[in-house]
Amino acid sequence: MSLRQPALRTDADEHLAALCKAGGDPLRLNVLRALASDSFGVLELAQIFAMRQSGISHHLKVLAQAGLVATRREGNAIFYRRALAQGEQTGGALHAALLAEVDALQLPDAVQTRIAAVQAQRSAAARDFFARTLEKFRAQQDLIAGLAQYRDSLLTLLDALHFPPGATALEVGPGDGAFLPELARRFAAVTALDTSPAMLELARQRCAEEGLDNVELKLADALRDPQPAADCVVLNMVLHHFSDPAAAMARLARLVRPGGSLLLTELCSHHQAWAREACGDVWLGFDQDELAHWAQAAGLNLGESLYIGLRNGFQIQVRHFARPERLPPLAV
Repeated sequence: MSLRQPALRTDADEHLAALCKAGGDPLRLNVLRALASDSFGVLELAQIFAMRQSGISHHLKVLAQAGLVATRREGNAIFYRRALAQGEQTGGALHAALLAEVDALQLPDAVQTRIAAVQAQRSAAARDFFARTLEKFRAQQDLIAGLAQYRDSLLTLLDALHFPPGATALEVGPGDGAFLPELARRFAAVTALDTSPAMLELARQRCAEEGLDNVELKLADALRDPQPAADCVVLNMVLHHFSDPAAAMARLARLVRPGGSLLLTELCSHHQAWAREACGDVWLGFDQDELAHWAQAAGLNLGESLYIGLRNGFQIQVRHFARPERLPPLAV
């Protein structure tokens, strides 16, 4: 009489096996390394790693099945980025450890050269795109990188922070208030600061339409007017309007309660000089390392980051910086 073998596989086993399989190939490790500070489409990754699209698609499928990469669709294009490790879930510690080891790797020179070529192509695409459609976008800066293009990534980062009940949020420069409903659902109290009465009026209308009774709108300058600190300070496409972004980061760090977070979305550095006049931009995006340096100088610790590629050639960075329980005095 034959004996039935007990079932040995569980969902947790399958997930751990998928992680181990995904990390067992040098090419896939290099893909994860390349995605550390950018996101790329399939064709871009095929170019970067000098292989057929079908081949890179196979490796991306393995990484996606392991939960190591996430996707974002824009039109017919799909961009890949690294997924955040979920420490409380099965495999979360292994996921985080794998990425930490990957980040210590040095990409081959040829791969770095091809990454630079892809980024140059993106810059050229952005110049061509806006040369053809500049007039359409002059009046609406958000169409360069509107909230819809980074909302999900920002919420992914925000929800991973697990703020406790009763936590408060402060959004600096809320614009028309499009992100305020998301904050109102996640925080006990939300304050929004803007120096534009017209924009505050739009935000006020949105709050009324959404029935947001836990949002306070203030006509105030976050860099000059005294404000109570919040558990989470949010800046969506705002920093490039400040004349001294490093000093702004130092001031905004003081608006974060000890143990709290600063969430920032910004364009990566670009060369579209027309944006200064057409959109009122003081700075043409920021280098990733530049933002990290300013945050650390302000006493903040580096957290997770997500990077989003747009079809129009621009790149968005979604950054988390954490304030320690004790913030050192500003350097003089």
